Amino acid sequence: MARKTKNFTFSLPPELLGRLKKYAQKGYVPSVNSAVKEAIESYVVQIDKEYLYRQMKEAAESPDFVDDLEATMADFSYVDYETTREKKK
Repeated sequence: MARKTKNFTFSLPPELLGRLKKYAQKGYVPSVNSAVKEAIESYVVQIDKEYLYRQMKEAAESPDFVDDLEATMADFSYVDYETTREKKK
C-alpha cells in the first residue's frame, strides 16, 4: 500500500539548503526532501517526549492521579507478588 504524503512549502536559509544539496549529491542522504523529512520526524519525536514528560509531571502533582495510581498498585500487588514468587522457584 502506497504511503500518502502531502506537499508543503518551507523557507530555509540558502546556506542550509546548499549544504543539504551537497550532501544529497555526495550520497550522504538520498535527497534533500528525505533529509528534511527525517529531520522533522526526529524533531517531532523530541517534542512528543517533552509533551509526555510535561503531562506526566502535571499528573504526578494531581492528588487524584496519585490516589488512583496507589489504588491500582495495591490492586495488583497480590498478582505481582504471586508472579515474582513463582519465578524464584
